[in-house]
Amino acid sequence: MASAGQDITRLLLAWRGGDRQAFEKLIPVVYEELRRIARRYIGREPSGQPLQATALVHEAYLRLIDASQIHWQNRAHFFGVSANLMRRILVDFARAGNYQKRGGQAQHIPLDDAVLLSPEQAPDLIALDEALDRLAAVDSRKSRVVELRFFGGLTVRETGEVMQLSERTVLSDWSFAKSWLLRELTTGGNHAD
Repeated sequence: MASAGQDITRLLLAWRGGDRQAFEKLIPVVYEELRRIARRYIGREPSGQPLQATALVHEAYLRLIDASQIHWQNRAHFFGVSANLMRRILVDFARAGNYQKRGGQAQHIPLDDAVLLSPEQAPDLIALDEALDRLAAVDSRKSRVVELRFFGGLTVRETGEVMQLSERTVLSDWSFAKSWLLRELTTGGNHAD
């Protein structure tokens, strides 16, 4: 009997091969995991925020429909792409004026406990997105590790699978990226090198 991960990979490969029904079969299989990722994002939103996890999943679904030309690798790759789409949706939502850029109702996002950001120093979504873009200009691999781990909720192993890296490399990139982002977010990208 095939595992859920193998079923997802099989459906992704069929979808990539042009089988539109494979996508329709895929969504019920991955829906709960997409909702988990979306709830993780929405959980960081200020209270009273109008965007709900279900709406975020549905918007990502609409964008995934047009993503049939992606060279899908496996389950972890699919969830990494989905996480990227959700990140873009939320950043677009924030930039559309639904949040102030800094302070006020800004969306505060701690990278994780290891970063040790105090609540007063936690970055908002737009600031984090901008910092990730700056990191991508310096080291795109480390930026992608953050995106998969932080935004996608992928494990170290899953991130390694998607990126074809060892777990040790993923951990090293993750550690470096968190320190780099902390510096960027606390200085606003304005620091002497």
